[in-house]
Amino acid sequence: MNYIFEVLPSLLEGAKLTLEIFFWTLVGALPLGLLVGLGLTSKFTPLRAVLRFYVWLMRGTPLLLQLIFVFYGLPLIANGVLTLQRYDAALFAFILNYTAYFAEIFRGGLQSIDRGQYESAKVLRLSYWQTIRKVVTPQVIKIVLPSIGNEVINLIKDSSLVYVIGLGDLLRAGNIATSRDVTLTPLILVGVIYLILTALCTYILRKLEQHYSYWR
Repeated sequence: MNYIFEVLPSLLEGAKLTLEIFFWTLVGALPLGLLVGLGLTSKFTPLRAVLRFYVWLMRGTPLLLQLIFVFYGLPLIANGVLTLQRYDAALFAFILNYTAYFAEIFRGGLQSIDRGQYESAKVLRLSYWQTIRKVVTPQVIKIVLPSIGNEVINLIKDSSLVYVIGLGDLLRAGNIATSRDVTLTPLILVGVIYLILTALCTYILRKLEQHYSYWR
């Protein structure tokens, strides 16, 4: 127990960075995913083609590779002009990646809404954005919430990939303690912390699903 209390502060410090990456990725990727999802259902063919290529690229390549490319590759391509700090590079790569996944989820939700509801909104003289905000989005949120929940849980675990660009996240803190002290105890604690985080997210997501279940 003495050893656990000795290494726990460094693990919690790493967990703080993990939560920051998790939170800001959601803040950036969810609204962008909705916008890209709207673009994917647009009748403007060039926009739809560009967004489809973006989604295909982000979903078709590993997030680890995207992190390496953003941090190490962009400065080489831009001759040092476009250089991001480690934390900024991680956020940029995570938001780009998860925006693509959320966009596909939102696209499926948007396409499940009956076209008659758009026509009814026109009869009521609602603008396109009023229709999206007041009629479509509340229904889409209920439809896509389980799929969004799966991606949120994945995001908690994917945040461990930032170690590859040298950020001191939870997993990196555990690896350092394990290498230094030659014991698996820090990694076991890392696993417990991840389980606690995913359990909290699962609980919150279930509460959200219950909140929207009054439409059932």
